[in-house]
Amino acid sequence: MRKELSRFAALAAVLLAGSCAAPGDNDMVVKTIDPAKLHPITVEPDYRSVRIAFAGNANGLMQEDTAKLQRVAEEYLARGDGSISVSAPEGADSSAAISYFGERLATMGVPRARILVGTHPVTDGDRRVEIGFVAYEAHTAPCGDWSDDITETQSNLPRLDFGCSVQHNIAAMVANPRDLDESRRLDDAPDAARRATVLGHYEKGEVTQASKHTSDSGSEQSGLSSDVQ
Repeated sequence: MRKELSRFAALAAVLLAGSCAAPGDNDMVVKTIDPAKLHPITVEPDYRSVRIAFAGNANGLMQEDTAKLQRVAEEYLARGDGSISVSAPEGADSSAAISYFGERLATMGVPRARILVGTHPVTDGDRRVEIGFVAYEAHTAPCGDWSDDITETQSNLPRLDFGCSVQHNIAAMVANPRDLDESRRLDDAPDAARRATVLGHYEKGEVTQASKHTSDSGSEQSGLSSDVQ
């Protein structure tokens, strides 16, 4: 009889503990302690461009315009997504301008396949060539939300500002903000040939890694003795 009462008391305690949790409490806990949900990082496209005067191949560019073109090319290579556009004003000189800036960008390291060319109507007499590209910016809301009562500790949950600085650091340090929204396309990888080889071996059920021989040892290849003098 005493053993049955003990079992009943234990069962009642479990049921009572379960009834104290309101529906959705677990969801609220996850939302409250997850910095990514409290301080989400948003990624937005940002179009960046420069306008440069062009007076023909013979005259070339002024020194400050050359510096502008160099900066936009470097920024595109570091942070650009997709193509870089060269848009010349409509007219007889448009083809010459497009060819000139396309070649200059190529010599600055921009892949030719990424250079998109075209023309635009002349407005307000502005006959400058526009070079632009799309970059992605990652940011999150400012930190410093101290609206909750720090003396209330019954819930034992972190403050509303928890994890905000970490999210800011991630947004500032990520090399390509678009990676936060979607996976990078495989064809963008520099080792496409090696990847295709490995996948081909995998599909055939073959060994995917390169074979290694004892002669590949660094100590043997170098010919240096491992003895300590």
